[in-house]
Amino acid sequence: MAELRIGISGCAGRMGRMLIAEVAATPGCKLSGGVDAPSSPDLGKDIGALAGIGAVGLTAGSDVAALLAASDVVIEFSIPEATLAHVALAAQARKPLVIGTTGIDEKGHAALVAAAKSAPLLWAPNMSLGVNWLLALVEQTAQRLGDDYDIEVLEMHHRHKIDAPSGTALALGKAAAAGRKIDLAAKSQRTRDGITGARKRGDIGFATLRGGDNAGEHRVLFAADGEMLELAHRATSRRVFARGAVAAAQFLAGQKPGLYSMKDVLGI
Repeated sequence: MAELRIGISGCAGRMGRMLIAEVAATPGCKLSGGVDAPSSPDLGKDIGALAGIGAVGLTAGSDVAALLAASDVVIEFSIPEATLAHVALAAQARKPLVIGTTGIDEKGHAALVAAAKSAPLLWAPNMSLGVNWLLALVEQTAQRLGDDYDIEVLEMHHRHKIDAPSGTALALGKAAAAGRKIDLAAKSQRTRDGITGARKRGDIGFATLRGGDNAGEHRVLFAADGEMLELAHRATSRRVFARGAVAAAQFLAGQKPGLYSMKDVLGI
């Protein structure tokens, strides 16, 4: 069986470099190339050298269409604006695209849905297999515990993260809202400052922390009078996200057009 050719979009970033190493180390997979922003100082460098695994004979470029043509599937970790442009190219080429970019808004999500009519796309705000099991547990717990249990989502990430709350925190809030059969937008409490008044029954609160090199920590608290249930996940290495993304790429290759999630990868 031929090896699965996987390309990396955002190859010079922290996550991109980890993905290069993970693909190279995964049996049955091979690197097909990498692209980064046209302004990146790393263009022209060997992507293996960027990832610290030694030269692999592939240099970082900026031609996404060429990368799609050379790949069976591409993994995309960049910024929303770039990702949505690359999604359009993937739809045009009818090539599978795994998307780990966070910060995609509702308008961007609509663009993913439209593009998925032409190509297989998989989008997840967090590629960790453990986090995606956590999402399922949060939805089930919110469904079974009444709104006398207040729900709070707390997340912490490294100092370089540019969006808040994290995409994973928002996904956890959406999972809790789905379990309660409520609209998260109507019940979301993002900030508290000053004299805020008492907590509103049924709200889902968010707290954001930033600092150090924290790879990602998420907690969902179900707090009632006399007790508190906590569901949590802590990533101690970014490799968990790369490992999940490669598993997603292996799943997505050969799928029909559509918008998939890590639930499909896990079969939940």
